[in-house]
Amino acid sequence: MKITWLGHSGFRIEIGGAVILLDPWLTGNPMFPAERRTEAIAGATHVMITHGHGDHTGDAVGIAKDGGIPVVGIYDLISHWEAAEGISGIGFNKGGTVDLGGAKITMVAASHSSSLAGRDGPVYAGHEAGYMIAGEGHVIYVSGDTDIMADMGWMGEYHKPDIGILACGGHFTMDMKRAAWAAKKYFAFKTVIPCHYRTFPLLAQSADELKSGLPGVNVIEPDVLSPITI
Repeated sequence: MKITWLGHSGFRIEIGGAVILLDPWLTGNPMFPAERRTEAIAGATHVMITHGHGDHTGDAVGIAKDGGIPVVGIYDLISHWEAAEGISGIGFNKGGTVDLGGAKITMVAASHSSSLAGRDGPVYAGHEAGYMIAGEGHVIYVSGDTDIMADMGWMGEYHKPDIGILACGGHFTMDMKRAAWAAKKYFAFKTVIPCHYRTFPLLAQSADELKSGLPGVNVIEPDVLSPITI
């Protein structure tokens, strides 16, 4: 399994027979080197979206069209894109599980908001979500943009993820301290990868507080386009 950060909340996840581009915001992303776009999306089999905000959906439709690959996500948003953009989609909802080439993806709750930018203001884009990604003997919890939720209790107990990809830059999501608290209380992670940080001055610039709050857990501060092999 390889997990590669694309900056902000974007990841390339190679698991089972799938190469998933999670929340691929590449164009205009201050963390992403534009000249390496081809490398980042090469061989992708699916695009997966946590919610509708532009810093998560920015390149999703374009990648899907150019590569002829489906976009996976909440039914409302995917149905809209299928009708309006002519893409192929796999729309489902919380509690549902889809199989992407041997990687089993279950949609779970998040606590945030979700909309697309419209000419006259925000446009409904379904609900925000997180994911449990199971494959190769591991379960990855992708928190999506969220604060701490009591739902994390049953999610950790039921799915037993050993890897956490946590949005924890603060201001728009839980911060590093809150993420560390949630990870200790609700999960038994062996590896934690922070995201939704460093992109803008408004967000946390390091994961030091996450690391100090999770002794014994391998907290990996990712480098853009440097694969993490697990």
